[in-house]
Amino acid sequence: MLQNYEACLLLGMAKLKLDELNRVSVDEFKQQEKLPVVVVLDEVRSMHNVGSIFRTSDGFAVEAIYLCGITGQPPHREIEKTALGATQSVDWKYFKQTVDAIHELKANGYLVIAIEQASESMLLNAFNPQPNQRYALVLGNEVNGVSEEVMQLADGCIEIPQFGTKHSFNVVVSAGIVLWDFFAKLNLNPKKS
Repeated sequence: MLQNYEACLLLGMAKLKLDELNRVSVDEFKQQEKLPVVVVLDEVRSMHNVGSIFRTSDGFAVEAIYLCGITGQPPHREIEKTALGATQSVDWKYFKQTVDAIHELKANGYLVIAIEQASESMLLNAFNPQPNQRYALVLGNEVNGVSEEVMQLADGCIEIPQFGTKHSFNVVVSAGIVLWDFFAKLNLNPKKS
């Protein structure tokens, strides 16, 4: 483990150049195996948040994003500002009502999980996604969270442990934390069945 800046210098550590990152093309991304997750945005109002979630979803290779209600849709300048082209790689679909998206996902075998603080929530660190299950992760409005109507339809609820005074994360931060956790548990440290 590196202890200080001098150790980094001794190792000759340098940032990778863009051509050294081995990024896949949009066509290659469309063909690659995906994390078995659909991200559902329930009335997310900020276009910047939507764009950032596209970019994060691209980074973890999710199956799709479902944009619901007032959630902005590509193409939109404010979404593209933070998505940096991820609206081209990540499949997405729009639903006027979030409940319609939830019904479609359930009919297709997805387990619907709200990311919310609720009386029956499970802490993220205790949740173990199963490798043969597909998940729909519902992220809510920046002020009101996941709607009560959607909470009633969810199969479960995951809460991110927090230790500060605010007891809330930005929706983009929540998406990043949860998607990393799912990706790591399913791909980096899968449990033997």
